[in-house]
Amino acid sequence: MPSPPSQDSPAAAIVAPLLARARQAQRAIDGYDQAAADLLVAAAGWAIMEPGRNRELAGLAVADTGLGNVDDKILKNHRKTLGLLRDLREARSVGVIAEDWAKGIVEIARPVGVVAAITPSTNPAATPANKIINALKGRNAVIVAPSPKGWTTCRRLVEFVHAELARLGAPADLVQMLPAPVTKETTQALMRGADLVVATGSQANIRAAYASGTPAFGVGAGNVASIVDESADCAAAAALIARSKTFDNATSCSSENSVVILEAVYARTIRALTDEGGVMLDAAGRAQLQAALWPDGKLNAELIARDAPTIARRAGLGGAALGARFLLVEETRMGRDHPFSGEKLSPVLTVYRAHDFEHAQQIVAAIYAHQGAGHSVGLHSLNDAHALELGHHLPVSRVIVNQAHCIATGGSFDNGLPFSLSMGCGTWGRNNFSENLTYRHFLNITRISRPIPEEKPEPAEVFADYFAAVGPR
Repeated sequence: MPSPPSQDSPAAAIVAPLLARARQAQRAIDGYDQAAADLLVAAAGWAIMEPGRNRELAGLAVADTGLGNVDDKILKNHRKTLGLLRDLREARSVGVIAEDWAKGIVEIARPVGVVAAITPSTNPAATPANKIINALKGRNAVIVAPSPKGWTTCRRLVEFVHAELARLGAPADLVQMLPAPVTKETTQALMRGADLVVATGSQANIRAAYASGTPAFGVGAGNVASIVDESADCAAAAALIARSKTFDNATSCSSENSVVILEAVYARTIRALTDEGGVMLDAAGRAQLQAALWPDGKLNAELIARDAPTIARRAGLGGAALGARFLLVEETRMGRDHPFSGEKLSPVLTVYRAHDFEHAQQIVAAIYAHQGAGHSVGLHSLNDAHALELGHHLPVSRVIVNQAHCIATGGSFDNGLPFSLSMGCGTWGRNNFSENLTYRHFLNITRISRPIPEEKPEPAEVFADYFAAVGPR
């Protein structure tokens, strides 16, 4: 267990009492059985899913952060939490969780202790709820460090969680949050004093989590690209891409930032995207949009997660752009000097044209060499071999086939990925995991090993294939 932060700094003095109360609360539930732990999970789930509370939290999130839209946040809060509760329903997280008598191994789930949950402004209710639920599943306490913009929303969520925990007679201090104002110093003090850090948000936060000296799970940068190949149903692909690109005004790291379309279906796909409400900008419009989105070379925080008409108006665009569902720009290059190749966190979609599938892969690889390596890639295709090819060759942890990317990547009711709002990006994204963050990342596992019949091969057997390939020694 890490030592509590020194009281020498003001930040540490703020955090130390939170940690002390969290540890006391965690000890109080350390003896809970699976049924009792699952009631904690249900309590936290109902805290955000109760319809009136959900609507209040969604409204607060948009009012406080200015990001996204209320209806989509209501859907996200409901859907992501319901999916997580489905995944956890039969999951074992207390006591003996696995037995392999052939190997003589028994696995026992143990709490990690106090979890520091670092959460972003883009999902100020859904992401904290997801981490709180996963932490409670393992009988842990959790302290949330919300983004400053999302603090009010997170505070209301925690109040709702406390109300439900009280109905169970469970300690309220199982779930806490940093007081306002949330600062870099208090967040760092929390990370140093906790037993585990789970961080979602800016790459600065992720790097701080990994550098905290506490075991940490952090996620990589988003900048998703999707490929539309020559076998795709262009209309279906366009509908899925448009749904993903516009959901919650593209607050998700899993929303497409680029689409790479093969030459054979380029015109058809552009028409289909236009039919879905996309508006392709000409060279002058593109220049105006770039100036508005990246003044002084940095992404304009005032335009992040705004709807397309608002962005068009702020950029001085006219005509069809003012009624667009999303904006389209053509690009041929990638890298820091070509900002449309990067993440935009807005309903702006960059379009690349590829000669063939190999060229499409090369384009995506170049995009990810600039930003987004490790996250995921979308594919719209009827050729299943193309999915395998992407999985073998691109630096991605997920290949999302014929789905609305931002909805599917973090788990969906019609795919097999676990529901999560934190996606590991592997070593490509400078992460230590490459799957979706789940309750198992919030557990310690103790393994009991018993003797079994000896199974010891002869060296000749082990080296048989090697000697066959190179000759005897």
